[in-house]
Amino acid sequence: MGDMNAAELLVRCLENEGVRYVFGLPGEENLHMLEALKHSSIQFITTRHEQGAAFMADVYGRLTGQAGVCLSTLGPGATNLMTGVADANLDRAPLVAITGQVGTDRMHIESHQYLDLVAMFAPVTKWNAQIVRPTNTPEIVRKAFKIAQSEKPGAVHIDLPENIAAMPAPGKPLTKATIEKTYASFHSIEKAAEVISKANNPLILVGNGAIRAHASDMLTEFATRLNIPVANTFMGKGVIRYTHPLALWAVGLQQRDYISCGFDRADLVIAIGYDLVEYSPKKWNPEANIPIVHIGMTPAEVDSSYIPAVEVIGDIGDSLKEILYRADRTGKPDPYALELRPDIRTDYSYYASDEAFPVKPQKIVYDLRQVLGPDDIAISDVGAHKMWMARHYHCERPNTCIISNGFAAMGIAIPGAIAAKLVYPDRKVVAVTGDGGFMMNCQELETALRVGTPFVTLIFNDGGYGLIEWKQHNHFGESAFIKFGNPDFVKLAESMGLKGYRVESCLDLVPILKDALEQDVPAVIDCPVDYQENLRFTQRAGDLSCAM
Repeated sequence: MGDMNAAELLVRCLENEGVRYVFGLPGEENLHMLEALKHSSIQFITTRHEQGAAFMADVYGRLTGQAGVCLSTLGPGATNLMTGVADANLDRAPLVAITGQVGTDRMHIESHQYLDLVAMFAPVTKWNAQIVRPTNTPEIVRKAFKIAQSEKPGAVHIDLPENIAAMPAPGKPLTKATIEKTYASFHSIEKAAEVISKANNPLILVGNGAIRAHASDMLTEFATRLNIPVANTFMGKGVIRYTHPLALWAVGLQQRDYISCGFDRADLVIAIGYDLVEYSPKKWNPEANIPIVHIGMTPAEVDSSYIPAVEVIGDIGDSLKEILYRADRTGKPDPYALELRPDIRTDYSYYASDEAFPVKPQKIVYDLRQVLGPDDIAISDVGAHKMWMARHYHCERPNTCIISNGFAAMGIAIPGAIAAKLVYPDRKVVAVTGDGGFMMNCQELETALRVGTPFVTLIFNDGGYGLIEWKQHNHFGESAFIKFGNPDFVKLAESMGLKGYRVESCLDLVPILKDALEQDVPAVIDCPVDYQENLRFTQRAGDLSCAM
């Protein structure tokens, strides 16, 4: 490992961590990193914007559990990277961001494009550091990956000044230690089993932490044998099959829905892998009167509406198994929440035959679900369509519907679809986006074409920021500043060498989706959407009453 510079040693350390891709843009201050990557087993994927690079690393980390890596230069390159880094951090996706930097010899004076990037990234990362001694590189890289991938996973940042990158760097990558599982205490297991056994109307609320813990099968067995209904957060989709008779589908809308009645009547909520950043407990436990059992890898966050009666901290699957051995719900009535399931399913299928045009969002999501298989992947952008994807796109497997609901950053769908296709090249992938989110990172479709990741981008086209219009109407009865114009999305796609489609009838969508998914290049579908359904849903939610 002799005769290396610090950049080359850093790249050897990345190889040692199992990194397959680095997403980013070339820059003057990361020239040595790029040269080292050129001679590496790692594939560098040149993106069209640093935000796109960070989103790719973000979704790569979320799907694999291994930190995705993104690279930028200093100054504006680094500031462009920040949104995707922050998204990974709040969505609990492991990510390592590497930035170029001015030489240490000019940090003490005003200098072209210089910002203190360690200070800048501190609020949006779990940890970050600048490499100021080349020999420290292996320690910094190993620590970065260890922290990024440990619960709760998130983003870390490494800053590499250009003069340090060029310096000789004797050393070698550090050995990766095996991290053993941690197990909950017997006292907490027994206490949780006791509380669960006594409850008459328990409800399971499961979040993305259960998916990260690979606890889907054990959770399903736990719920089935104890006869406890399950609601999942937006980011917990697929942790239990949506066809399971105890599945109550997603919770997380910022207004009442059928599942709200389940929380109203619950005498116990069993929160499994639940993260407050996904859905505030003040929405489902505003009076702080519902007893809670917290089952997770890390202790519960402090919140006045989330004060657990017992915390079971350790490997989630093992905790569920041990509680199941000890809990006894023999003779207990069916929980009230099960009575909600017929209404939830009826509401879902209500739009199956709707032929109105522009297409209702429920119908778009319904048709998409019929076309995609159980292992195929939908990546949702952020906007009004995200609410409908969360409510109506149901999953049979974990990580088959990726929704950003921690940081909730617009523009994630197209870069995220590239990452999903790299991880699972044999699966069909659809980026579901609004026209607002599409225009934020549509340039990455050229990246998708260049690196050979064909997927479908489905645009909900309403000519405005539909989610904000929805909220404005809820608050003020009217909207302002939300409308804009769009290019011809079909011609835009064709000008980039892609396949473009326009939905002109409700009956067009399914055949177009099927054809688009068979293309060997990325495809774009422009689908006009009727977002009057947003306000209609708000009205129905306001009229919702729960049978007591």
